[in-house]
Amino acid sequence: MQSVRMPDLFEFDLIVVGGGAAGFFAAITCAEVAPDARIMILERSSKVLGKVKISGGGRCNVTHACFEPRELATFYPRGSKQLIGPFHRWSPAETMAWFESRGVSLKIEPDNRVFPKTDDSQSVIDCLVSAARRAGVEVRTGQGVADARELAGGGFGVKTRDGQLFHTGCLALTTGGSREAGGARMAASFGHRLEPAAPSLFTFKIKDPRIAGLQGLSVAEARVKVAPPNEAPELEASGAVLITHWGLSGPGILRVSAWGARVLHALGYRFEISIDWTDGAGCVDSVEEEFGRLRQGASKRVIVNDPQFGAPSRLWRRLVEAGLAEAGKAGGEIEELRWPHLSREAGSRLARQLVDCRFQVDGKSMNKEEFVTCGGVNLDEVSFKTMESRVTPGLFFAGELLDIDGVTGGFNFQAAWTTGRLAGEAIGEQLETSA
Repeated sequence: MQSVRMPDLFEFDLIVVGGGAAGFFAAITCAEVAPDARIMILERSSKVLGKVKISGGGRCNVTHACFEPRELATFYPRGSKQLIGPFHRWSPAETMAWFESRGVSLKIEPDNRVFPKTDDSQSVIDCLVSAARRAGVEVRTGQGVADARELAGGGFGVKTRDGQLFHTGCLALTTGGSREAGGARMAASFGHRLEPAAPSLFTFKIKDPRIAGLQGLSVAEARVKVAPPNEAPELEASGAVLITHWGLSGPGILRVSAWGARVLHALGYRFEISIDWTDGAGCVDSVEEEFGRLRQGASKRVIVNDPQFGAPSRLWRRLVEAGLAEAGKAGGEIEELRWPHLSREAGSRLARQLVDCRFQVDGKSMNKEEFVTCGGVNLDEVSFKTMESRVTPGLFFAGELLDIDGVTGGFNFQAAWTTGRLAGEAIGEQLETSA
């Protein structure tokens, strides 16, 4: 159903609630499609694009250099099926071209994350703010929305917290994750079902002598597994694992937290994880075979001083100490033990420390740069051709208010650009048709 433009009744053709990445992209796109449209962004905080500002340690991970839509969709624990079609229409390639055509030079890093060459998120913010200004989009900050309602004669009434009332033909909700109660509450008031919110990218709190005092150490390619103590499937992800002062972080940990967001939430963030530190050795037997070769070819090397499988030397020492202590070796003996004197039992226990290193997780810490939630507007109630509500015509959604979330690496921003673009195009086309 097309929205009807009623110039004499509404001050605005489109009001966008939420001045983040998705909201700006929707507003700018709509203005470019329908140049005469009257568009306003309402942002409750004092500054727009706050999440863009802090993303990627202040560099802004704009997107991810994955250009095949079906492959790209696999990086989204929730929303992967629905995003395939939209990614055919607006992929990372289009996102990169859009920013570069507006003066933001981009670079692709070795892990395929895309950043501005300035390494400064302000470059992205300035680009979006300038594009909105040139397109005639009005932006008001410090304007939280208290209420939004469908009007009997069509369109919507939007009331701000300071009592201002605006009328608009179309309304786009782009308020971010459903942890922000305002956006979720508005969506529900229009008849939408909400999937429960839960943190989606977080790090693990762990206290364990094997990693105590090693904060800052990173293993470039580890494998992380969680076997929930119920019928839920095992969670598994690969990537760098970083030791922090509170436990473990890094892409490998964040990916597991994303795919297991609801399962781990249900467990109260208390569970056991297993880490393979060996960069692909794969199993205890393979590691023990390598130990056999070292017994023959490294007769003079002391084990604790001879890191294997790419392990940082300090972590290697901790794992060796733990494995050999389990085998009954005393501290002084461990310090002097050379490869030829490694017993089969001690070798087996050390191998397990390397490929099946168990830790007890006792809580989570939020990753502030990538604060993401799963949950939000039920995806069956939104058209992914237009991002328009199937429940309330003229109402549109984009960004993380939808039950869509990606793993770390620029994927959440790409979902925001894509859904914002599609919403803006659809609204602009409706306005042009009804003008």
